[in-house]
Amino acid sequence: MWPSIFPTRQASRVCAFCRQHCQRQPISTTRNLHASSSSSSPIQQQQRPVLINSALAPPSPNQPPHHHHHRPRSTTRRSLTTTTRSGQADANADAKASTKSENNTATEPAPPPQTHYELFPKTLGAGPPPSGPFAIDVRALRREFLALQAGAHPDLHPASERDTAQAASARLNDAFGTLSDPLRRARYVLALRGADVGEAARVEDDAGLLTAVMEAREAIEDAEMEEDLDGLREANEGRIRGCVDRLADLFARDEIGAAREEVVRLRYWVNVREGIDGWERGGKVVLGH
Repeated sequence: MWPSIFPTRQASRVCAFCRQHCQRQPISTTRNLHASSSSSSPIQQQQRPVLINSALAPPSPNQPPHHHHHRPRSTTRRSLTTTTRSGQADANADAKASTKSENNTATEPAPPPQTHYELFPKTLGAGPPPSGPFAIDVRALRREFLALQAGAHPDLHPASERDTAQAASARLNDAFGTLSDPLRRARYVLALRGADVGEAARVEDDAGLLTAVMEAREAIEDAEMEEDLDGLREANEGRIRGCVDRLADLFARDEIGAAREEVVRLRYWVNVREGIDGWERGGKVVLGH
């Protein structure tokens, strides 16, 4: 409704009733507008949740039902379940394989040492000649031997493992005794190369060696007291050191034949040492060769 249908000049000519009507109508119109706006706000507020939840509300009689097409969830769930089970099965299989591999590694015993040198990796890690030196630090070898022997002592193992520990201890003793002695070590190295030196081995065409050995025997037998053998002992130890040094050089150059002859010479001088150490007044001296 418009505020007035008469212009201002024409409104002055109408009756007083109409003039009053024209003056009141804008106010009422304004009130109607305010009432209309205020009355419409609750409706709008009520319509908001209806619009938001219209998808969940039942269809009106005039509106055809709306059918929502959703992807079937059962197939997706089955696919996820199958994938999960498959992944879990693969993980279980990998875990079992890993455990089996670890068990096999733990249960498989380490291969036994092939040589005496392998029993002492800290001191003799380079192995026997010619890869390693013939000379040995006997003090370092003894320290490693004692440490290994302490762990292999049969009394430290249960009854079921005592025989194995005893065998290991016996081998350690034999290995240490062989390697700590130059003559036994040299014979052992030759045996590893297939050139064993038997007790009957001799040095051919070495008259000077045989003469020196016979003189040493006579000096031992003629001694009246042990001090009489001091000079002979010192000279003999020099011969032994010379043989050991020559063996170290021959083994380093892998000259097995010459090393074999030097081992026989060393054996003679070692027998002389034993004769001096076992001297007795008036005793008979028997020197092996």
